[in-house]
Amino acid sequence: MVIAIDGPAGAGKSSVARAVAARLGFTYLDTGAMYRAVALLAREQHRAPAEIAQTSTIEVADRVTVDGRDVTDDIRSPQTTEDASRVATDPGVRAALVEAQQRLTEHGDWVAEGRDIALVVAPDAEVKVFLTASPEERARRRAAQTGGDPEVILREQAMRDQRDQTPGRSALDPAPDAVPVDTTGLTLDEVVEQIAALVVEARELR
Repeated sequence: MVIAIDGPAGAGKSSVARAVAARLGFTYLDTGAMYRAVALLAREQHRAPAEIAQTSTIEVADRVTVDGRDVTDDIRSPQTTEDASRVATDPGVRAALVEAQQRLTEHGDWVAEGRDIALVVAPDAEVKVFLTASPEERARRRAAQTGGDPEVILREQAMRDQRDQTPGRSALDPAPDAVPVDTTGLTLDEVVEQIAALVVEARELR
């Protein structure tokens, strides 16, 4: 079974996906970490992001590695976060990483979160969730994670959202059959409970 979790940055995708995977015994797939890894190497090596995505072996588990190098901590810098948003607009990068993500989720039970999961990566996922939250709540959460200024993050977030709505992007478009979950004001446990209930329903329909 694949649980596909989409939504804008700061909606709680990573925290929710990790918690759902732990609750259900599924494997967690952080697709965003793959884009971050490509962005990091592109900047360090002055190479085309698409070339890196097509030729590198990116493994995402408890730690993130690229060709055996542990980049788990390096990919979380503010610079890499910004670079990853731009790298994700590259069709060559997206094609290579989507193919890799689809190979990973062909077998087993997965909770996959990131961009375009339900629409592109796993359109046949049995459970599809689109997490949302108010812009202010999303910025507050990002500031709590990074120690940044919420007002600055709110402005940067608006620019990122605009990039994600350009032609050819679907990061802010929910799949038609995705269940919307507004996480504003909800605890992590409350969100996990909602998704766990959707999984029970999906299993009953099998």
